[in-house]
Amino acid sequence: MVDNLKNPSSEVSVPKFGFFPRELEDEAIYIMREVVAQFEKPVLLFSGGKDSITLVRLAQKAFYPGKIPFPLLHVDTGHNFPETVEFRDWLAKETGAELIVRYVQDSINQGKVKEESGKYASRNALQTVTLLDAIEEFKFDACIGGARRDEEKARAKERIFSVRDDFGQWDAKRQRPELFDMLNGRIAIGENVRVFPISNWTELDVWNYIKEEEMAIPSIYYSHKRQVIQRDGMLWADSEFLNKDADEIPFEETVRFRTVGDMTCTAAVASEAIELDDIIGEILSAEISERGARIDDKRSEAAMEKRKQQGYF
Repeated sequence: MVDNLKNPSSEVSVPKFGFFPRELEDEAIYIMREVVAQFEKPVLLFSGGKDSITLVRLAQKAFYPGKIPFPLLHVDTGHNFPETVEFRDWLAKETGAELIVRYVQDSINQGKVKEESGKYASRNALQTVTLLDAIEEFKFDACIGGARRDEEKARAKERIFSVRDDFGQWDAKRQRPELFDMLNGRIAIGENVRVFPISNWTELDVWNYIKEEEMAIPSIYYSHKRQVIQRDGMLWADSEFLNKDADEIPFEETVRFRTVGDMTCTAAVASEAIELDDIIGEILSAEISERGARIDDKRSEAAMEKRKQQGYF
């Protein structure tokens, strides 16, 4: 169950554990409006996680009292947490936003990608092809995403307006300067831009904003009992999509998720946090980064950058 969204124009209160710097919201809203002003067919890439939910709230505020002027695009791996998919559908209905869903399974059926095998098999990397096909199908020229510079070092290299070539690929050496908040949206035919309005936010900023705005989020961000397995020192959510060894016996644990992705590449953390204040307190004392629970980032030292070079979100 999710609570109703608060009116995006209503007053807010300061959270218990911190102060959200409202200049970050102002910057993000400015970026949203620049996207609509400079591009013909923008889209918001929606994962159902806290960062993309925050983008939806910012879009509401940027264009209030009108509707969000671009669709939400979700690339569904087929291995998503059910709670995330349920929340996705509810949020689209609640906000009146257009929702487009494209499926990795279709890319597999069409022979464009091959299902991974083995103990660490995941569909996370496969979604790049599905995303690029969707961009081509709808001729999107700007894709708004929730990546933040504090998450991972490859993401720290990207500009707020990050150009992709006509193959959807990213070149870390081909970055435009962004001086004095000037955002250059000029692109050649076939190119598109990934836009990151909350690039300068931190994980703590996002949670403080969620608290101040009294935003609804998927239930898996809060502490709950779940069947998990122990693997590589982490708690993996047990599911039919996980290739388990014989000695990996599921057991019940009280956990929550700091980040939400594919069920086969997102680990849980042991937690008793049932309120936002509890979550914020955990983040303040955490010894590992948010992406430390993403198994897909551990495949190699440059895993994220390689995926971005291929056209990843």
